[in-house]
Formats: sequence, C-alpha cells, structure tokens
Amino acid sequence: MKRGFYTIMSAQFFSSLADNALFVAAIELLRSSGAAEWQRAALVPMFALFYVVLAPFVGAFADAVPKGKVMFYSNSIKVVGCLMMLFGTHPLAAYAIVGLGAAAYSPAKYGILTELLPPSQLVKANGWIEGLTIASIILGVLLGGQLVGERVSHVLLSFDLPLIDTGIDTPPEAAIASLLGLYVVAALFNLRIPRTSAPLQPFAHSVVGLVRDFSSCNSQLWQDKLGQISLAVTTLFWGATSNLRYIVLAWAAAALGYGMTQASSLVGVVAIGTAVGAVVASMVSRLDRATGVIPLGIAMGLLVIFMNFISNAWVAAPFLMILGAIGGYLVVPMNALLQHRGHNLMGAGRSIAVQNFNEQACILGMGAFYTAMTKFGLSVFGAITIFGLVVAAAMWWIRGWHQRNLVEYKDEVEHLLDVARTDHIPQDR
Repeated sequence: MKRGFYTIMSAQFFSSLADNALFVAAIELLRSSGAAEWQRAALVPMFALFYVVLAPFVGAFADAVPKGKVMFYSNSIKVVGCLMMLFGTHPLAAYAIVGLGAAAYSPAKYGILTELLPPSQLVKANGWIEGLTIASIILGVLLGGQLVGERVSHVLLSFDLPLIDTGIDTPPEAAIASLLGLYVVAALFNLRIPRTSAPLQPFAHSVVGLVRDFSSCNSQLWQDKLGQISLAVTTLFWGATSNLRYIVLAWAAAALGYGMTQASSLVGVVAIGTAVGAVVASMVSRLDRATGVIPLGIAMGLLVIFMNFISNAWVAAPFLMILGAIGGYLVVPMNALLQHRGHNLMGAGRSIAVQNFNEQACILGMGAFYTAMTKFGLSVFGAITIFGLVVAAAMWWIRGWHQRNLVEYKDEVEHLLDVARTDHIPQDR
C-alpha cells in the first residue's frame, strides 16, 4: 500500500470515531431531556438526509477539488454541527449538520482510493478501510457510552475554566464537548493527505447541469450489469445495518434491561464481528468473484429475526458477533466492485456520490419507516422481524437478478469481469 493510504485511514478513523460517539451522546441528550422515543430513532434518518439531498453536488465537488481539502472542509462542517448541539440547537437538527459534513466527506474518502491504488488492491484497501471504520464504530459507540456514564461524566463535569461559564452542566453536554478534540485530530490528518495525479474534473456552475450530470451517472451505474448488482446489495446492506445500530440499542433495553452504557457495548460486539469479517474478506476475496457473497445477505436477514428469541447476554454477544462477521464479509467485496465499476464509468467522486445517494436514501426510507412504526406503537421485536424479512427477501431477489444477467447478458458480464481481473485495461468512460 502507498504511504498516503495510511494517512487516509487515520483521518477516517478519528472522524468516524467522533461521529459514532456523538450518536450515543445525542441519544442520551434526547432521553435526558424527555424527548419521545421516535425522536431518538429519527437520529439515523436525519444523519442520512443531506447524503440524499446533496448527492448531485458533493460528488462533483470531490472530483473538482483535491480530495484531502474536501475532507478537511467536510470535517469542519462536522465541528459546526457538534457545536450547535452543544449550545442549544435541537439534537436532530444539529446531527443533520454533522450528516452534511459526512455526506461531503464520503466521496472524497472512498474516491481517493481508486485514484491512489490499482484495481487489484481495491478489495484489500476496502477491507482495511471498512475494518478500521468498523473499529471506529466499536470504539466510538463504547466511548460515547462511557462518556455519558456516571463515572466518566462526573470527572468531565468537575473541570472548570476560571472566569468562564461554559453552560455545560449535564453528562451528554460534557461528552459532546470532549468529542470536539477528536474532530480536530481528524482535521490534522486531513491536511497531510497527498495530492494524487488524477486530473481534476470541472465543476458545473449550473444547478440544473449538476443535477443532470448526477442523474446521468446514477443511470449509468444502474444500467451496468455488475454495477447494478453491487449497488443493489450495498444499498440494502447499509439501509438495514445503519438502522439496526439503533435497533440493537433499543433491543438491549427491552430484552436485557440494559442502560445506554451497557447497550452500547453490544453495538460494539456487532462491529467487532463486522471488522473480523471485513478483514477476512480482504484477505481471501477477489474483485471478479465478489458477487459470490450475495447468499450471505439472505442468511444475514434471516439471522436478524433470531434476536427476538435471545434474552441472555452470554448468548447475545457471540450471536451478534457472528451476525456482524457475515455482514463484514458481504460488504467488502461488493463495495470494492461497486467502486471499481463506478470509477471506470464516471470518475471516483461522482461514483461514490451515486453510491451514497442510493445507500443513504435506503437508510432514510427504512429509518423513517422504523420511526413511524415506533411512533404508532410497534415493539422493537416487531421491527426486528420486519427488518429481517425485508433484507432476506430483497437479497433473494437480487441474487435472482444477477443470475438472469449471467444468462441474458453473458458476453457483457464476462467482459466486465475481465476488466475487474486486470489493472491496465482502459477505462470505459
């Protein structure tokens, strides 16, 4: 791996660590203020909002500006959102601003991989990035749970600045204030990300032009016989797992009687399993065989339903780790294949923006659906059942879609697989 890759990994780790710790702090801030359950569930779709709304613009911006600068600017937006939450803005609105920063950050973070590395290293690179991202989720959720816990929050609240009244009086506020330091560390790594030799692509000045360009890119990826399959799988995967992060917290409270600090540890267990699956996939998977992992998506959906029958933490922990490992092994090769096809078709930043648009639209839709179910009284156990059945059925349908492509578009699929096997075949665009 090139040296700049490790700088990108470090920047991603600290930024994602802060995002996930902030998620837990925001939940506790809402809970302690007496907000309804549906508002806490709504944090997930609110984070996804700007991924969908700004998709036509952030990808083009990431291709028009050096990606290290894009990541620095985006991280600064996250700091603004964090400060807004700290100083009285409603947590849902403030967390949406953090999501705005993440929406701009993502096309640059993943797009630079395809500029820095050859296709033969993309699966390995994605394994490392996803593994490190998941490690940051583990530590971020655990960190957030500890920061709002009684022991650590007491220490944080005991600090006092002479002659300055910060207005920080509660455990979630103290947690949010401490997370600003992590965003600063991420920003310092952003400034060290190298400039690649990939040419910058012009940024259209017309909003209509940007939307038209994005629509064209979205259509291209959905029409590509490998791109459409990898896009469908990753869209469904992230739509389900991002909402499952909150559902596990709610399930741990309902099934095990856990508080926020204990429940956050179970989310960390899922993430540990996902990290293990991602690393194993990066070691043994190949780009041209990525579609072979689709049946794991069906298994993952069915396994989610079994959470309803677990009421013991000693059973829950290994079960959730296995569930996470299956997800990690599924998403890494499919994500790498999607990046490869997108980079060949339209450029790194634009392809990641298309990916984010579809994935976050699914997160937004499924999150809104879950929030609505919660608002109207559906139990956590009912939501888990619905999520599991939807994921399993949709993955089964995607598997059949790919099998039809192998028959009806055999020559085209074979050509695209040849491209995936070779680092030096000219790009399609």
